[in-house]
Amino acid sequence: SNSLVLGPIAPAVAASFGASVPAVMTAAAAFGLGTSASALFLARYIDRIGARRMLQGALLLLAIALVASALAPTVAALVAAQLVAGIAAGIAMPAIYASSAAIAPPGRESGTIGVVLTGWTLSMVAGVSLSAVLADLIHWRAVFAAVALLAGAAVAGLAMSSLHDTRKSGPAPSPLGALAVPGILPLLIACGAFMTAFYGVYGYLGDHLHEALGEPVSANGLAAVAYGMGFGAAALLDGVIDRLGARRVMPLAYLLVAAVYVAIALASGGFGPLIATIAVWGLANHFGLNVLVMRLTALDPSRRGTIMGLNSAVTYLAVT
Repeated sequence: SNSLVLGPIAPAVAASFGASVPAVMTAAAAFGLGTSASALFLARYIDRIGARRMLQGALLLLAIALVASALAPTVAALVAAQLVAGIAAGIAMPAIYASSAAIAPPGRESGTIGVVLTGWTLSMVAGVSLSAVLADLIHWRAVFAAVALLAGAAVAGLAMSSLHDTRKSGPAPSPLGALAVPGILPLLIACGAFMTAFYGVYGYLGDHLHEALGEPVSANGLAAVAYGMGFGAAALLDGVIDRLGARRVMPLAYLLVAAVYVAIALASGGFGPLIATIAVWGLANHFGLNVLVMRLTALDPSRRGTIMGLNSAVTYLAVT
């Protein structure tokens, strides 16, 4: 949720500090930078130390960084806290993906990864919508405090779970060394194209709804809900991927995503048709992301953490 909540509350944060919105959004850039660098250089230790230990440490660091964000006295302090939060997220996300692939029952990998991806959907729908509500009803600092509580709850839940670590002996693999794994380069290129397309369109969607279609700012929330509903509904069909195989489904999923972008362009002149198309966009992206994660985690199980770190690094480079 942290990567998505700052945008809606940025005006309130800026007013509180007497700063500009672009200055506040520097914190979002710091988060992305920290995530990308951490995923590239630190996620490789997931394979050496174990996904559970790394995830626990990352979530604890994230909770501390979010508390620091909530208590930040200046914009500079907020930027620094968000940089640390990004470093934690850059470890946590690859560890989560690596763990989900490791615990998935044979033949049900897609369904397990789909459950994990549903958490991303909830953060988009609930996180983005509720962040603005909390900022209006209480204070923008309450938003970061709430996400810090969620991170703390995740640490506690992980401590009580039965997840076991599978650790690799020897030194941590080189992040760039994983580029030699057969098949990884085309998948990382696909990841970069997929994420650049998503963030490139989604980043300007709110402005289009407000400026071009004359809709209120609250329409942004409806667009997020529509996308999230489509993304979440697709989880019901994840069994199709397990039956047909990720390699076979991937080209079809990406052709569907491409067709949806054409449909978005055609439907951009009307609010209703555009919202309906956004829901289909969420469904298509669920399949695209699911098969991508499945294929990446299957390349080399002994280097899942390193490989998913590269995936996260490419993802956040696409954001910038």
